[in-house]
Amino acid sequence: MNIGQARKPVLNPAEELEHLTLAAKISGIDAEIVLPGSRELARPGMRLHYLDWGKAGRPPVVFLHGAALNAHTWDVVCLSLRQQYHCHALDQRGHGESSWAQDADYSGDAHRGDLEAFVDYLELDRFVLVGHSMGGFNAFNYAFHHSHRLAALVLVDAGPSMLAKGAKRILDFVTETAELDSLDHIIQKAIEFNPRRDPRLLRRSVLHNFRQNSNGKWTRKTDLRMWQVNRAQERERLQQRFQQAHQISCPTLIIQGGLSEVFTSDDAQQLAQQFSNGQYAQVGEAGHTVQGDNPRALAQVLSDFLGKAHPEGIKQT
Repeated sequence: MNIGQARKPVLNPAEELEHLTLAAKISGIDAEIVLPGSRELARPGMRLHYLDWGKAGRPPVVFLHGAALNAHTWDVVCLSLRQQYHCHALDQRGHGESSWAQDADYSGDAHRGDLEAFVDYLELDRFVLVGHSMGGFNAFNYAFHHSHRLAALVLVDAGPSMLAKGAKRILDFVTETAELDSLDHIIQKAIEFNPRRDPRLLRRSVLHNFRQNSNGKWTRKTDLRMWQVNRAQERERLQQRFQQAHQISCPTLIIQGGLSEVFTSDDAQQLAQQFSNGQYAQVGEAGHTVQGDNPRALAQVLSDFLGKAHPEGIKQT
């Protein structure tokens, strides 16, 4: 198996370990605190960074983050699951430590091509694919073409019926914080946007989502050109594919954040019914970014679901 090249972490190892230890404690996660491997792979015109949480030989799970986030959004969830599963969290193109598309191609098909290359690179088969928001759309798009390769599919607060008002609020926050003068200013904006999250967790998220430029300003590790994609065309294509969700044969779990401003419980339950083997679960005390707001509860929901869909993970020691 190709393991990728080692890559320097965003923070130094001591800082990263300190931040992760605190995040696990705040989230109520009782697990051995270890850092993931920071690796990368290259494909034509694109360098993809990913986090490898180890435990080779365990059933593989691939995690895809949402728009304007990065692979570290899954850290606490992966930490909780790593004793049973081999977790891989990918920085999708234009995000985190992965490169930006020179031609600004952030279409669903471009993301699918990256994921196909990533899966082939790691020689994965019968793996679990988990995607949040934009990552959920990309996970669904992959499953639509390759469900035979999946042991299970999980969509976290992602579906064809997304509330425009909630989505606009997220986009406004991302664009308003594209470049700011200080880290404290960004953190304050993040607290105002999501007051339910512990400020210490928001600080950790900001440190992974922003970089400081030579002029001293802080900018997002996100290529904002991704929002220039023809959204109407992409939505229409996704809508058509969601109407054929019954063709996806693997067990599928639709997870909705109980406080989500983007995805309602009714829409999530209706979506689950469209899959041939679909299930629905709600995570309480969580908004749209479920893995950040309530990672402990999300990890438990995933563990329960994967214990049935991918039972060999439980048998590993």
